[in-house]
Amino acid sequence: MQLVPRWVLLSSGSAPVLLIAGWSIAAALRGPDYDPVTQTISVLAAYGTPGFWVMTGALLALGVCHLLTAWGLRAAATAGRVALGAGGVSAWAVVLLPAPSSGGSLRHGTVAVVGFVLLAVWPVLAVDGVGTAPWCLRPVPCVVVTVFMGVGGAWFLVEMHRQGVVGVAERVVTAVQSVWPFVVAASCSRGSRERGRQAVGQEAGGG
Repeated sequence: MQLVPRWVLLSSGSAPVLLIAGWSIAAALRGPDYDPVTQTISVLAAYGTPGFWVMTGALLALGVCHLLTAWGLRAAATAGRVALGAGGVSAWAVVLLPAPSSGGSLRHGTVAVVGFVLLAVWPVLAVDGVGTAPWCLRPVPCVVVTVFMGVGGAWFLVEMHRQGVVGVAERVVTAVQSVWPFVVAASCSRGSRERGRQAVGQEAGGG
C-alpha cells in the first residue's frame, strides 16, 4: 500500500524552497537597511516595505504546502496531520496580521507563536506506534526533532530579549520546521517502495 501520494513529495519539498527563496529575495529588495542577522523575517513582510509582496507570497505558499502535505501524509497519525495543517493556516494568519515596519505587534506575535508551537509539536503528534512505521514516524526521531525545535524557540526568545542574533535564530528554527515534513514524506515514500518489493518477493516465493 502506498503510504503517501507522490505529489506530497512536491508539496513538502517546495515548502523550504519557497520560504528560503522568499526571505532571500525580499531581503535583497529591501536593501542594505535590512540586517538578516538581527532582524526578523516578519519585518520583510511589513506592508508597504520594499519587497513585502515577495515575503507575503512566500508565507501564503508555505501555508498551502503544509496543508497539502498534511492532507496527503496518510501514514502519520491524525493529530499530527491536523497540527501540521493548522500550522499552515497560521502562516496565512501571519500574513493577515502583519508586523509593523517598526516596533512590535501583539496580534502578529501571538499568531506567530501559535504557528511555531503547532509546527514544533506535530512530529510527536504524528508518531505511528506500529513497529513497521517509517523511521521518521517512530517515537525517538520525532521526540528529538520536537525537542530541537523547542530549544531553537528558546534560543530565539533569548536573542529577542538581548537584542542579539534574532534573525539567525528565527531562520534556523523555521528552516528546520519547513524541511521536516519533506523528510517525513521521503521516509514514507521509501517505506512504500520497500513494502512493495517485499510483497513482490513474497508473491514470487509463494509462486
